[in-house]
Amino acid sequence: MKDTKKVIYLSLVICISMYIIEQILNVDYFVKSTCKIGLFTFIPYLYIKLVKKESIKNSLNLGEFQLKRLKLGFILGFFSFSIVIIGYIIFSKYIDTQTLVENLNKIKVNKNNFIYIGLYIIFVNSFLEEFFFRGFIFLNIYEEGNKHMAYIYSSALFALYHMGMIQSWFNMYLIILCMISLMGVGIVFNYLNTRSKNYMNSWIVHILADISIILIGFKILWN
Repeated sequence: MKDTKKVIYLSLVICISMYIIEQILNVDYFVKSTCKIGLFTFIPYLYIKLVKKESIKNSLNLGEFQLKRLKLGFILGFFSFSIVIIGYIIFSKYIDTQTLVENLNKIKVNKNNFIYIGLYIIFVNSFLEEFFFRGFIFLNIYEEGNKHMAYIYSSALFALYHMGMIQSWFNMYLIILCMISLMGVGIVFNYLNTRSKNYMNSWIVHILADISIILIGFKILWN
């Protein structure tokens, strides 16, 4: 339980720091991304090396990588891709696209750089979140024996972290729906990683889901 508390306290500090950087300091996307890379990877790395005194490979079970264990990740990834596209088609009329575009412009995201940022989101940002929420938080707590806490805490923090990004996109009811959905996604991602014993399965799903979101972003910006 001692290590679990350390992971919880450290992850809370990291997420609160990111919220301040993103929503209060209102920095541009490059600065925000640089801070996220540092907070989501460097600090967990230091914890694993200095506190747990383990290698990243052993701590996150990356040595147990087997392609056959990733089949479920690809299946759910393509399913998630379809659900996001269908969801957008159904709820697009409720999205305040003008406010969304204005918020993107505030952090200097526009048509000129969206393709590069899109690639970053799909491959780098998805890795950061899976490494942090599933690899660092979930697997560390889960393997200490606190399985229920691992599921609930990591998925709840994953949902709360994203609230800052979506709070201006929708009305209150859709935000609540998004929060519940994100927590559900987090729980599913966690389960996938108990099958692969690392965060690779959820990373595959995350990549495919982000591809659908970036495609929607293209449509909104070029509409």
